[in-house]
Amino acid sequence: MSAQEMSLSPTHPVEHAEFTVEGILFDMDGTLVDSIAAVESAWTSVANELGLPPAEVIAATHGKRAIDNLKDLQPKLRRLTNEQMEPHVENFEKRILQQADEFGEKVRSRRGSSAGSSRRGSTSGSRRPSSSGANPLLPGLGVQFGMSKIPSPGGTGDSPAKDSGFGEETNLDSVSEQLSKLTTSPTSPTSPKPQMDRMAALQNPFDDESDDEEDVDLSDYTEEEIGCQNKSVRILPGVRRLIDSLPKGRFAVATSGAKTYCHGALLRAGIQRPAVTITADDPRLKRGKPFPDPFILAAEELGFPIEKCLVFEDSPSGILAGVASGAKTIAVCTSHPVEKISHCGAHYIVPSLDCVHAFPNKDGSIRIVIDAHPPKHPRHGSKGSFVAVAPEVTA
Repeated sequence: MSAQEMSLSPTHPVEHAEFTVEGILFDMDGTLVDSIAAVESAWTSVANELGLPPAEVIAATHGKRAIDNLKDLQPKLRRLTNEQMEPHVENFEKRILQQADEFGEKVRSRRGSSAGSSRRGSTSGSRRPSSSGANPLLPGLGVQFGMSKIPSPGGTGDSPAKDSGFGEETNLDSVSEQLSKLTTSPTSPTSPKPQMDRMAALQNPFDDESDDEEDVDLSDYTEEEIGCQNKSVRILPGVRRLIDSLPKGRFAVATSGAKTYCHGALLRAGIQRPAVTITADDPRLKRGKPFPDPFILAAEELGFPIEKCLVFEDSPSGILAGVASGAKTIAVCTSHPVEKISHCGAHYIVPSLDCVHAFPNKDGSIRIVIDAHPPKHPRHGSKGSFVAVAPEVTA
């Protein structure tokens, strides 16, 4: 969303805002991560099974608990208790994660097929020979052990290993003989690190690290090339920086997803789950969003009054929940355009978390700065760096 779109929204545009809070409560999907494609695909499959229009089902379910959505869509499930509904919710959330993983699995399968073809000419049953330079942590042994992840000083680590006598005939006796030559006694004062530290860095020389197990950058592959839509879970802009700037014990996640989906999505996005994570299947919850219960419970678990907390949300139902809780609420336009959420009562509306910056105070509280530019940017606080704020906030 552009600054112009924000300034023309039904809310009052401001250039800069600052305030202090005690705790921060994040929604997950659409706020921290983007898994909308996988979620919509899963609801589309449910709609097709029930003979309902997918677009209507998707619009009605966003931001709400799966347990509530499934009961709304399938009247026969309404008589079931929450405990009886758990298998239905788990199966649906597994379906979301399967949709999210489909593209990556096809990429890895394709890579595996290519790698298998290239290895067919190699001798079966033999270990893959080392193809790396020396390990500077183990002088004299790095070449033999082929530490591929640690380059030689001044080198790239990509050059072939020299002939060291450690090839296919490597065995435990020969390795033990080499290890016996190492000393675990402290080194001289001029040595940068003791030999014990160098020993600790030694990997198993018999590890066969397959290329297929390495991380794959899915952005290197197109949907046309792989033959399916990329519905992978992605971390959203500004999230990593914002989370890393927050003190431990000062933020929580309160999501409409149950454990299966919540834990799986955060893991796939590379976000460590905070100690306080309130999921839709928490037995302490009587109601989900748009009711404020998840945020109120999260604030209680953090140990702060909800009125001194800040909520980040993206969906209409989630924004309504945040506002109803009594917390200051920031709406993020990651899943909905501003005209779809401007009526929900959010105190601020921003295009993404790139506009939000957090600075811990000495007393543990958090100073929040909302601006389209980082604090040290020349245009920080300047005209044109708009966020939107509800009129009553500035009154």
